Order: sequence, then C-alpha cells, then structure tokens
Amino acid sequence: MASPSPAPAPPAQTRALTLLRRPRLWLLPTLLTAVLAFLLSLLYMGGIVNPNRHLHGLPIALVNGDQGRPPAGQQQNLGTRITRAVTSGSSGSFDDTAAWRPLTRAQAQAQLDSGKVYGALVIPADFTDRALALTTTQATARPTLTVLTNPGKGSLGSSLASRITTATAEQASRTIGKQLTAAAGQATDPTTKLLLADPVQVETAVGHPIGDNSGIGLTAFYYALLLVLAGFLGGNVIHNGVDGALGYADVEIGPLHTRRPTVPVNRTQTLILKMVMTAGITLLSSSLVMLACVAILRVDASHLPLLWVFSYCATLAVGLGVQAINAAFGGMGQLVAMFVFIVLGLPSSGTTVPLQAVPGFYRFLSHFEPMRQLGDGVRAILYFDARGDAGLTRSWIMVAVGFAVSLLFGFAMTVYYDRKGHRRLTPQPD
Repeated sequence: MASPSPAPAPPAQTRALTLLRRPRLWLLPTLLTAVLAFLLSLLYMGGIVNPNRHLHGLPIALVNGDQGRPPAGQQQNLGTRITRAVTSGSSGSFDDTAAWRPLTRAQAQAQLDSGKVYGALVIPADFTDRALALTTTQATARPTLTVLTNPGKGSLGSSLASRITTATAEQASRTIGKQLTAAAGQATDPTTKLLLADPVQVETAVGHPIGDNSGIGLTAFYYALLLVLAGFLGGNVIHNGVDGALGYADVEIGPLHTRRPTVPVNRTQTLILKMVMTAGITLLSSSLVMLACVAILRVDASHLPLLWVFSYCATLAVGLGVQAINAAFGGMGQLVAMFVFIVLGLPSSGTTVPLQAVPGFYRFLSHFEPMRQLGDGVRAILYFDARGDAGLTRSWIMVAVGFAVSLLFGFAMTVYYDRKGHRRLTPQPD
C-alpha cells in the first residue's frame, strides 16, 4: 500500500522589514494621511481662528423707548439721536459688525424669545429727562442704558453681542457727556464735570433666560453632535456588519478571522437591507442618546416627546446618508461620509461660533450641511420653546430633504452599478 503523500509545506512568511522596503506600500497611506491632516487643520481651525475679523451683520435689537422732550434748540430727544447714530453707522463703534434692528420693546422680546437676535440695547422712557436733569439741581439718578443678552444663542454669540452693545452704549455716553458739559458751562464744579463726562450707566441683564443645566447655551451643540455621531457611527457599523454577514468582507475579532460564504445579492437589495436595518436600530441609538443626556445627566430639556421624535428622525437622516455614500463610493465611503457629516459640518454649524463671525465659505456650507440643520432644531426645542420661527420649521424641512437626497442618490447609484454589471464579488458556494 502506497504511503500518503506528505502535506505541502506552508508558504514562507514574509518579514515586516522586507515589506517596509517597498515604496509602493508607503505611497498611498502617506498621501492620504498628509492630505487628511492638512484638510482637517484648515477646515477646523479656519472657522474659529479669528471671529472678530470675520464678524459682520450680527443681528441685535435696538429699542428706543425714550419719551422725553428734546433739549433746547434740538428737534429730537437723546434716545432718537442715539438710535439714528447707531443705525446709520455714524456712532463710530462697530459700524459693520452688527445689524441693528430698531424694534419696540415687545418686538425685541419676541425676537429674543425666538432666537432671531443675539442681544438688545434698550433706551428707557425717561432717558432724556434723567440726562438733562444732571445739569440742574433736580437730578435723582443717572440715565441708564440696558444691554440684554441671549445665552440661548451660545456663549460666544451672546458675548459678542454684549461686547458690541456695551461699547455702543459707552460711546453714546461719551457723546452725550460732551453735550451736557457744554450746556452746564464753566461754572460747574469738578465733581459734576467728572459725572457729566460719562453720565450714562450701562446695565446688563438676561433678555431670554435658559436653564442652569444648559451648558451656558452649549448643550444644543453637543446634543446635535451626538445625533450626528450616532447616525454616522451606527450607519458604518451596520454597513460593515452586513457586509461581513453576507460574505463581502472579512470579519476579524482579535486573533479570530472568518470569511463567510458569499450570499448572491445585488447592490440595490443590499442597500435596501442596510437602510431598513438602519431605521430599526436607530430607534435604540436615538433613545439612548436622549436617555443619557436628559435622564442621567439632567440636561435641561422641555418638550420631551418632540425632542425624541426629532432625535430619531435626525439620527436616521444621517444614517441613511451614510449608507447612500458607502453604496456609492465603496471602501472610500466612510472617509467621504466623515467629511460630509463631521469635518465640514462642525465649523459651519453656527452653534458654537455665530455664522456672522465665520468666513464666507462656512456660511455657504451652512445652507445644506446637516450639522447646522440639526443644531438649529435642537436649539429651538431646548431653549426657545420649540418655536417654528426659532429654526425648528426649517430644520424639519431640511431633515426631510436629507431623507429624499439619501434615498435618491443611494438607489440611483446602486441601480446604475447593477445595470452595468458591476458585481461586488462573484458568489461562492457554501
């Protein structure tokens, strides 16, 4: 009886040092790493490096409630003159950084409550009377200008508005001081002259308060970021898991490596499977995000049912977008999706740095980048009583647009690939 033939010898193992000497092995990872690092640096830092330089047209309300009589020889009272100087840009303070909106007190409060303005400067009814009384013996109090902040628009945006309004009020005080000093004459004692040189008292108050557990207006940004990350990461986990289960990708867990038999299924059917799974699994991820933030961390949040529905729809829109991009670009899809949803989305979101304080490129991106749309919706729900005019209506519209674009783009690409006969892998028998 013939002896069995010896088993073939295992192939010789290649050493890492040998592979490191191959230039082609270095080329693609080096180029991709360098390009990614360069683009990430430009895109992330470019949006926040100098908000003051790019600040233009920050919406701020200007309320003139002054009812005092004009000074002798003047046709307008001091409040009206301040309003005209500020809105015409002749005040000399922050001429183009603010977009001043002359409003009544009620209109200004409505815009503060809907997040349409970052702050307000209020001139009270007795402003002229108090200012003119300083030149007489009838003075009882200094005239006051009130700066109202809107922390719901974010700590940086509210701070920028507060700085602009405070500087404008101080400039108005100095201008009025010169007029009062001239009217008082040379006989005024030094103490009165010092008071008249800067007669207006500037007070700061919160125009639209938010809760203590609101991160000084930053919880909306981080919550929206969580929704994007949940959709992005969940979409990629489902994409890789399905490909591994269907035999189109290797599955490695530690030292274990498997390659399952390939299931014969075309690209379109695979995309349907991934999108349906995304819709189901997102129910869990969006619920857990809300549970962790609201219940465990006690983030201030009202309209909880609406917040949950919005969280689910927002996360699902991102997840479907990830599936569409992966179906279109294959292995590079995860990088493309990262740029679409995260890299370009963060600096153009407007939730940390106001869009009026970023370069024009980011303002252009904000019209369609998902992070801005979700941030506006979350901020409206958390801080502005879920008002549609606070950005929630636009956010819902853009989420619906995201659904439609993801479905149309994803299935257009997979149907095209299938019709062209671009199979992912040749099916293998079990």
